[in-house]
Amino acid sequence: TLFQGIPKFEKMELIIQKSVELGANSIIPVNMKRCVVKLEGKDEIKKNERWQKIAESAAKQCGRGFIPEVKHLINVKEICNWINEYDVIIVAYENEKENTLKQQLKEIKQQINDDNKVKIGIVIGPEGGLEESDIKLLKESGAKIVTLGDRILRTETVALNVLSIIMYEFEQ
Repeated sequence: TLFQGIPKFEKMELIIQKSVELGANSIIPVNMKRCVVKLEGKDEIKKNERWQKIAESAAKQCGRGFIPEVKHLINVKEICNWINEYDVIIVAYENEKENTLKQQLKEIKQQINDDNKVKIGIVIGPEGGLEESDIKLLKESGAKIVTLGDRILRTETVALNVLSIIMYEFEQ
């Protein structure tokens, strides 16, 4: 599951399309403190319908037998409420210096069954990044905060980077 902080709209459409192609099973837009775009009411419903059509089109284009769902907008506290539904929730954070995505995936691989199935949530911040208070809340709830290296990537690049690495590590 990709928990994506809402970026500007054309970026969100790209993130949804490519995330579906790279194997995300669901995409959940997240309203975060640093989101430039704020969705409410009818705007949220219209965007969600459009985003779902983009996911359907991407799934068909890449030959997936499953159409990932673009769920309704949530906030960071709601991610924390769902942490126990996942084997791990990984948060990409530019200020993390020690725990790497590589280390975290290695730990996950050691804990999974022979069927190689693992339920991973990925939290990506919006253009402005994640607030320290959101990181603290996620970490206290059990999420794993990781660095992706020295480069600070754009929000639309982070999801694609992380999903590509997970696809490489876990798919046959």
